[in-house]
Amino acid sequence: MPRTALVTGGSRGIGAAISIALKDAGYNVAATYAGNDEAATAFTKANGIKTYKWNVGDYDECAAGIALVEADLGPVDILVNNAGITRDAPFHRMTPDQWNEVINTNLNGVFNMTHPIWPGMRERKFGRVIVISSINGQKGQFAQVNYAASKAGDLGIIKSLAQEGARAGITANAICPGYIATDMVMAVPEKVRESIISQIPTGRLGEPEEIARCVVFLASDDSSFLNGSTISANGGQFFV
Repeated sequence: MPRTALVTGGSRGIGAAISIALKDAGYNVAATYAGNDEAATAFTKANGIKTYKWNVGDYDECAAGIALVEADLGPVDILVNNAGITRDAPFHRMTPDQWNEVINTNLNGVFNMTHPIWPGMRERKFGRVIVISSINGQKGQFAQVNYAASKAGDLGIIKSLAQEGARAGITANAICPGYIATDMVMAVPEKVRESIISQIPTGRLGEPEEIARCVVFLASDDSSFLNGSTISANGGQFFV
């Protein structure tokens, strides 16, 4: 029986590529989204992947949404915590709201999604928890104190979950993408993109599908000895 994968922020950008790749690999896939109904409807129509709307920053919404997914598709075996937002500003101009919004989605959201699913994974003696962090969670970034803090915190979650889940057959790993050719990156002025690319030894932006292939590997049985690790998918831009 196919395993079930749940991808947060799974109807757009990197998340959409992950959802499609997991479906192509034979998983039952559910994708969450926060607010863009039109994009979610178009995604489901194009790919046959059911979408569910809730705010990952709200624990009760996550628990209720997960219960609905499991009623539709069965227990969640693979959780991909991909949902994330930015509210960029230099630190001296950053507001408490900008800080709290990013932390609540990018960091608290990982707890809110993983915590309700964790007991079932432990009971079934199998689970894959995958977090999409960021190169900026590894090295920091100007005007992204909130974002960098949240993504660095995600790595701490993964390292700790790996130690707790290992004996129960659960792995927890992270992927830190560099600059990827998503709609957001492609929307910046060409000169800015050229400046970004000039810092990447590979000489190009990454593709969402390249991150998705990392996820498919981490979700598979082939990755069972890889636990608490971080895959830096950044074209050689930064090493840890």
